[in-house]
Amino acid sequence: MYPASFEYHKAESVDQALAALAENPDLKVIAGGHSLLPAMKLRLAQPPALLDIWGIQEMKGITRDGDHWVVGAMTTHADVLRSDLPLFPEVAGWVGDPMVRNRGTIGGSLAHADPSADYPAAALALGVEFVIRGPGGERTVHADDMFQGMFESAVQPGELLTHIRIPATTQASAYEKFRHPASHYAVVGVAVVRHADGKVRAAYTGAAEKAHRLTKLEDAVNGSQAVPTGLVDAGDLLGDRFASAEYRAHLVDVLAARATERLG
Repeated sequence: MYPASFEYHKAESVDQALAALAENPDLKVIAGGHSLLPAMKLRLAQPPALLDIWGIQEMKGITRDGDHWVVGAMTTHADVLRSDLPLFPEVAGWVGDPMVRNRGTIGGSLAHADPSADYPAAALALGVEFVIRGPGGERTVHADDMFQGMFESAVQPGELLTHIRIPATTQASAYEKFRHPASHYAVVGVAVVRHADGKVRAAYTGAAEKAHRLTKLEDAVNGSQAVPTGLVDAGDLLGDRFASAEYRAHLVDVLAARATERLG
């Protein structure tokens, strides 16, 4: 099955992309395409027009800016995997397969806000800052406010996530994942990070309508207590024929304990 017909447009700069989006609100942004194209092939998404931003070089690459790493939204998973970033290289190794990693982008994944994606848990645990540009200029959104629902992020129509800022002064980090054997998406993934001040932040993905902080784990570890069980309520989680909500709640406990132990 092929996608329905659509118009195709390209942008070579952020300003050009924003101008195109302002002129044509029906444009759907595409970068690596590993989320949108499969949906289009299945006719789950039928955008009338696409805006290809793959050629925007200013949105690619990884640089150091004081106590932060600055990562362009168009940086591929493969480039993240080979980088010196905290936690994200480990997480990138869990993303898809080599073909996906060589074409898919970190910004596309984060802005898409798939509830089973790996990066959102890492972003929450690291306390990443998201830099978003739109008609009103540039704004910064903290990770705690980025993921707003199932496939819903803080990036609004007419805006682009241009880059992210990652703390470079973390002490230790770990990501543990139980993946679906076919899709490789997270049934549950848990990220735990000890920051420069010694405080721990943790988050999980795959189990609910969006990634969430694991505040119960944070409170225990930051209070020098053992990692408790019952970190999440099964009533707040999703269930399907592959994994019930109760099973996902159990996986959160198991993976959180493993990730926390790895911090040392």
